Order: sequence, then C-alpha cells, then structure tokens
Amino acid sequence: MRTPGGVPTAHVDPFIRTQLPPRELWPALDYSAPHLRHYPDRMNACVELLDAAVESGAGERPVFHYEDVTWSFRHLLDRVQRIARVLVQDFGLVPGERVLLRSANTPMVAACWLAVARAGGVVVNTMPLLRARELGYIIAKAEVRIALCEQSLAEELAQAQIANPELRHVAYFTPTGGAPAGEADLDRRLEAKSAGCGYVPTAADDPVLVSFTSGTTGNPKGAAHFHRDILAITECWPRVYTLEPHDVVVGSPTLAFTYGLCASLLFPLRWRVPAVLVHRPTPQAMLAAIERWRVTSLYSVPTLYQTMLENARDHDLSSLRKCTSAGENLRVKLWEQWRDATGVRTVNGLGCTEMLTHFVSESLQVACVGSMGHAVPGFRVAILDDGGQPLPPGRRGRLAVRGPTGCRYIGDPQRQASFVRDGWNLTGDVCERDADGCFWYVDRADDMIVSAGYNISPQEVERAVAEHPSVAACAVVGMPNEARGSVVCACVVLRDPREATPETASKIQDFVKATLAPYKYPREVRFIAELPRTATGKIQRFRLRDS
Repeated sequence: MRTPGGVPTAHVDPFIRTQLPPRELWPALDYSAPHLRHYPDRMNACVELLDAAVESGAGERPVFHYEDVTWSFRHLLDRVQRIARVLVQDFGLVPGERVLLRSANTPMVAACWLAVARAGGVVVNTMPLLRARELGYIIAKAEVRIALCEQSLAEELAQAQIANPELRHVAYFTPTGGAPAGEADLDRRLEAKSAGCGYVPTAADDPVLVSFTSGTTGNPKGAAHFHRDILAITECWPRVYTLEPHDVVVGSPTLAFTYGLCASLLFPLRWRVPAVLVHRPTPQAMLAAIERWRVTSLYSVPTLYQTMLENARDHDLSSLRKCTSAGENLRVKLWEQWRDATGVRTVNGLGCTEMLTHFVSESLQVACVGSMGHAVPGFRVAILDDGGQPLPPGRRGRLAVRGPTGCRYIGDPQRQASFVRDGWNLTGDVCERDADGCFWYVDRADDMIVSAGYNISPQEVERAVAEHPSVAACAVVGMPNEARGSVVCACVVLRDPREATPETASKIQDFVKATLAPYKYPREVRFIAELPRTATGKIQRFRLRDS
C-alpha cells in the first residue's frame, strides 16, 4: 500500500489507514509555505524531534521538570528506546498498531508517546478523567490491543478491559518510571531492556496519532494525524507565539488534548526548551510551578486564569514573559485583570483537535485586545456563508481553514463530510473578520458546549442522565457562566413530578459523575413539565436556553 505522498507505507497493520475517509472527503492540504516545503517522504516524528535534539547538542539540557525530578533530553531518549523495546519484544507491537495511553502530565507518558511513534505505532491519547464506558468505546473504535497506563489511574481502565477483551496487554507505570521492582510492570520491564533502539522508517504520511474529540451528536470522533503533521505544527504557531532558548514553559492542559500535547511535548522538543509538567494543574499548583521553576511562558485556558487571579499576587511571577489562552474565548475583562496582576499581555487564539494546533492567533504584542488575531503562517483562514462563499469583512459566518493539517475522522465518513466542504475545514465556530484582517469569535455554530476549555457533547450527557431511574426525558444545553464560559444544564422531565427537589438534582449529578468524566456532569439541573419540540419532534434547544 502506498501513502498519499507516493511512498510505500511502513505499517504492517493497515487498520487505521483503511479507516481513513475517502480521498475526495479530505481537506486540501497545503505545504506551500517556505517553512513547510522541506519535509522528506519518509520521517519518524520521534526521531525528527527527540533524536535530532540530542544530536544537535541538547542531550544534557533539561527537557522536563516534574516535582523534584528533572529529565534531560538524553535520559528521555534512553527511556523512549527502552519502552519501544518493551512494546515490540514483550507485547508484539507491529507498525500501524494502536497503543492507548492514559495518564496525567508526567515524564513517563511523554516517553510512552514518543516510544509508540518510534516503533511505528499509532498513539491513542485518552484523558485521565474518562470513565470505563468512555474508554471502552475508544478501545473498540480504534481496535486497541495494547495500553500503557499510569498506575494511579488503573481502576477505570481495568473495568474497560473486562468489557473489551480485545485489549490484551496493559502495562502500568509511575510518573517518573522509578517504582520499586514489581509495583509497576512497565517500569520493571524497561529497566530489563538494553539501552539503545532503532526506529521504524515510517512514511511521512503514515498515521501516528488518533485523538478523540467530542462532537455535538453521537459518540466521540477519532481524528487521525500523520508523522508529517506532527512536524509541521511545530513550525507554524511557534512562529507567532515564539519559543526562545532561554524559555521555560508550563501548560495546564493534559497531553491528551492536542493543545497540551503541543505545549508540553512537541513544541519543547522541537525548540529545545524545558517544560514543567504539573500532575494536577490546580491554580495553586500552577502558580507554585511558575515561581519554583522561573517559568517564562504559560499555556492555559480562561477558567484557570480566572481562578489563578485570586492568589496571583501571593506568588513571585516576575519570570513570566508570555501567556497564551485557548480552549474557549478569552474575555476582555479577564485579559485586563491578568495583565494588571502580572504585567503580561495574554495571547488569544484558536485551534482544534482536527487541525492539531492553532491556526489563528494574536501576536505577542496583542495589538487588538479581544480578537483572536490573524491567520498563523502556513494556514489560510476565511469566513464563509452557508453556501460556502467567502464573506467580506464585517460579516458573520462559518470559520473555515486550510493548511498543512486537516480533519480525517476514522470510520466516520458522514461526520467527515460535514466537517470538510470543498477542501475547507469547517470548525463549527461563527466568527467575523474586521478590515485589518483580525478574526473575532462570535459563538458555536452547533450545540457543542465549551465549558472551562472542555468540549462537551450535549447528546452524550443526555444519554447518561436518561439512564437515571427517575428521569423520563432530558435535554442538555449550555448556559452562559462568568467563570467557565458556559456550564452544562440538564433540563429534566421526571417520571414523578413530586421528586423535583434539590436532593433529586444532586442524585442525578452524582449519577452522571459516576458514568462520565466528571467535567461533563450537569452543573445545573432544571425540572420542567415537558421538552419543547418542533412539529417533527426535534427538541427546540434555543427555547431551553432562553427560558
């Protein structure tokens, strides 16, 4: 089998490639920018990022700070090579096979990500908050046989494995890989392997990552990305939100988010700067990390900026030179409050899982506060009407983007066809562009709820709420919230209206928390007599939001 680039694939297991959408449904991929023209037809993302860093002289420089531990680039390479040996020699990984990763932000999960890529596998990132049922769907959708999991997160994955016996091998690790013998088998296994390891010479267009993202309907979508994509994104947004040799970066998003993956792993590797990994990114933990490690560059989301404000003046944040916000639109008031507390002008921007990274961003100078800035070098961004025609400045429409990355959902041609139109990636955002070329966020074009930087599918929450024995019917909408942008609100019709009490609402919330990742639970529960519907039976969500 030949790849889109024209060279034979290195994948022995062709599953992901066979699940890619038909080529006519792919977006237009554009590598014409000068900084994107040099990629060969064969490349391995691990080698291009990590081995290249060591070979360039960065071997003894720090790559990760984690609690009281610091890893160098050379030590990371050693861990990666040994884990790759474990995957191939102990678990029989073949190129193209999927490996699920489950962990908070730790040095070991970063090493596992790179090891899978090195061995020619396909990383399946999962968020640490996911429950067994959610993990089970991903395992089945991606046909995962191997998983590497942080030991403290074993319970939900173990339950998922019982329901999904195709997951045959699960190895557990500790955050820095230093567990006593027998306590975490991946730690033990890698120490038994010899140092050094080759790599699979993957095609540039061989898949290396499937990142699952929630949509507005149905189950999560798996977005596939290639080795070439991983390299390309390290050359685009960092030209705007820069990384300099003296920088120390920290990010609050999990590496399971593409935003977190870029901020805490891919960008630091490419630009040879250290990243501080924070296991549980609470406001206090993030502020303490900035102070302790003299962080110069912060990647976060508006909700965390809001909560960090309360204690920002109690910490020495004088090292901060750059801050950026994504995940939801940054309000001007919050921008001003953070600037007043730290002296730093936060860079706003927009990216998405399907594109891997930012394609719109303000400059470091933040010349137009409140906007999302301009198109990132390497990307073309437009505002389109419902017919797919470009709109002039000042007109609101659908945000569309083309560049070196793009949407390729696995096994889901219907959703693919709705995201990609005429070569454009349609992000689902309603925006407008001003006369100076700055893009301004307006709202979501669909029913997606964006809360505290998380994309939450209303239908997924509805299904969970509906399983509660007291619930007759349910519709979920996003309601505006000052601190979180939006919150999940469940509008519930009870089987017995007499149960419409705060106690019942609390029970429904706890029920959902036990079923789905906690960030998805409805923070508001409203009891109503019936759901408003159209003549054809569709729920009129706008009436629920306006009530």
